Amino acid sequence: MTRSIAIRPIRSALFVPGSRPRAIEKAAGLGADMLILDLEDAAGPEEKDAARESVPEALAAWAGSGALRAVRVNGIGTGLEAGDIAAAQEADAIVLPKAETAADLRSARNLMPSGPPIWAMIETPLALFHLREIGEAADELKLAGLIAGTNDLAKEMKTGSREALVPHLARIAAAGHAYGLTPLDGVFNAYTDTDGFAAEARAGKALGFAGKTLIHPSQVAAANTAFGPDAAEIERAQRLVAAFAAPENRGKGAIPFEGTMAERLHLAEAEAILQQTRDNR
Repeated sequence: MTRSIAIRPIRSALFVPGSRPRAIEKAAGLGADMLILDLEDAAGPEEKDAARESVPEALAAWAGSGALRAVRVNGIGTGLEAGDIAAAQEADAIVLPKAETAADLRSARNLMPSGPPIWAMIETPLALFHLREIGEAADELKLAGLIAGTNDLAKEMKTGSREALVPHLARIAAAGHAYGLTPLDGVFNAYTDTDGFAAEARAGKALGFAGKTLIHPSQVAAANTAFGPDAAEIERAQRLVAAFAAPENRGKGAIPFEGTMAERLHLAEAEAILQQTRDNR
């Protein structure tokens, strides 16, 4: 039996450097669905302490933003994870980088038995082979999502090609849907290339990702647009819901609809689109 993915949509998840107070302050007003205070890659060795000390300030600053407030801690085995997790207990989520096995996630959970949900970053080839194990332990681990760590995965795979990663990205997205975990696509590094970002976001949505992680504030609006329903999708969803609600169709498992056969699973998808539209108003 699979778990259902959380209703709250995460179209845009912005990494915010924990070492940059101004970026933390500005992030609250950007409209991102998820803000991730980054204590890992965005904080150099000499900035780790300052980044960790910024956690309470960032969580307070983002309290009224409407975003899911997350903290990316340093990974298991770095010697920094315990202090980071202790500092982030009040966050809405903990993002664990380079999670390769359920044991890695269990180590993080043991540091915060009653702490917030975990989002696992899938960034290595080994992690790809443990997606089933990770998914099957989702309830035990209080796991909420999977994030494709495309930069590290490309490095480990010795490729600079997004195309070469596509089969692996599809597997991450599929695992998310199989185990009721929200799957997020990786970052797009060339933040000034708006056309390139839009194309990659469309491709990520087509693979089944619910949203995209971001490295720059300028990408938030584009991600929200790319991963949200467009006007045509909304209008079709409204027509489909109305068709199933018609007296002659009530209680039916499938109905003819605009040249296709629509089943109740399509009705559920349409209702989810309309709910997402209401939530994002």
